[in-house]
Amino acid sequence: MKTDTWTFAAALRRDNLHLVGKLVVVTALMFGFGYALVPLYRAICTALGVNVLSLSERAHAVRAEDVKNTQIDYSRSIEIEFDANSRGPWEFSPATKHLTVHPGELTTVMYEFRNVQNRTMSAQAIPSYAPKQATAHFNKLECFCFNEYTLQPGESKRWQVVFVIDPKLPKDVKTITLSYTFFEVAGKGVKKTAAVPPSSHSLKGSAS
Repeated sequence: MKTDTWTFAAALRRDNLHLVGKLVVVTALMFGFGYALVPLYRAICTALGVNVLSLSERAHAVRAEDVKNTQIDYSRSIEIEFDANSRGPWEFSPATKHLTVHPGELTTVMYEFRNVQNRTMSAQAIPSYAPKQATAHFNKLECFCFNEYTLQPGESKRWQVVFVIDPKLPKDVKTITLSYTFFEVAGKGVKKTAAVPPSSHSLKGSAS
């Protein structure tokens, strides 16, 4: 009886280790896939000869005339949360973490970026939205995500995002998170210069 119990326990441990191993592999593959998305986007842009990222964002852009003709829905308040992620050794953050807006209300927020490296770099931001159903209703008139930017060593920038929430946003959506991931454009901006102390530069306050 003890032998049977020991055999069963050993088999159970072996199965558990097998399962853990599979989960580790799946987790590693998912992480690798997520990390590879940015280079994949870049490869598509290079192959097509267009900036796919900018085009997809411009598809959600609206005109100032359209905003003027939109009535503000003061009966609803939407909480907007702003987030920033950096894919590289630089500083990137929203000047405002969150604010409350009304659908149809034109709003401007700022994002701050600083190249802390000792070389020139070119970079671009990819936005994402949560929940997903808010994506089509988060309309931007102006956004730094439309373009690539080249920054000198130690150079700082302040970029504005001008947006309006479509009043047709589903009633059950009360909070929207706008998150930007800023990544370096491969093969550009490789010129090196003398190191720049982090404390020797401040934000210039210029919008691009």
